[in-house]
Amino acid sequence: MTRVAVITTASSARLAHLHRQRRFLREAQSVDAELLRIEAWLDEEAPHETGSTTLLHVPPGAHGLRVGAARNVAARHAVEAAADLLVFLDVDCLPGPDLLPLYTDAARRRPDDILAGPVTYLASVQRPNALADLPSFTRPHPARPDPSPGTPMPAAADDYALFWSLSFAVTPRVWEVIGGFDEAYEGYGAEDTDFAFRARDRGVGLTWVGGAHAYHQWHPSGTPPWRHLDDILRNGRIFADRWGTWPMDGWLAAFASAGAIERDGDGWRRVV
Repeated sequence: MTRVAVITTASSARLAHLHRQRRFLREAQSVDAELLRIEAWLDEEAPHETGSTTLLHVPPGAHGLRVGAARNVAARHAVEAAADLLVFLDVDCLPGPDLLPLYTDAARRRPDDILAGPVTYLASVQRPNALADLPSFTRPHPARPDPSPGTPMPAAADDYALFWSLSFAVTPRVWEVIGGFDEAYEGYGAEDTDFAFRARDRGVGLTWVGGAHAYHQWHPSGTPPWRHLDDILRNGRIFADRWGTWPMDGWLAAFASAGAIERDGDGWRRVV
């Protein structure tokens, strides 16, 4: 039987989302796989809940939540627990009915790749109550490929910039080859694109897994995300120094258009 570790970075700010995710994962659990639930909590205080879920604690750093570090800690725990597959699902995301079996099947067929399924962003009025409700909400984000269900599709070299860490899966071997997430990134942004670019540099493939749908639960957010401006500038600089290009260019263009930031050589800075 395949041991599948589902890893979530959790926070008290998203408790309602987390409780719904837990419930849907119980519904989605397959009889063909043993499910290990691991939550890495990002709050200042350690979680106090107990139960079958493994709870880890990774408090914030100097510049905000340490999402990459939390995923690394959880992945190490999963590997030590002899998991055959690591499935990363953000606290905002609900697993579709076929997410776990299709990721598991794709890992058998393409064990040396990052596996990424489509993501639907739910509207504020869309509050599914049961796993069976989800297919009617399916509207995959158009920015990424959406192959037919059960059809893993190898990505092109340019597709790595489209990798989103809110729903993906890797085998422990692929995780070790990539080396996990870079913990220099704190707060919002860029750690997932950095992860994908390092995977590409190390010869790790990226495969789009048709039908492995995740559903992002609505929560208030800015467009552009003003409260994350300083994070985007800081993490963007780390990324640009490493890769020679700035990530999140759509957000940067929006901030610049609003007069909040300006060009500073090959980078960006706040307008004083």
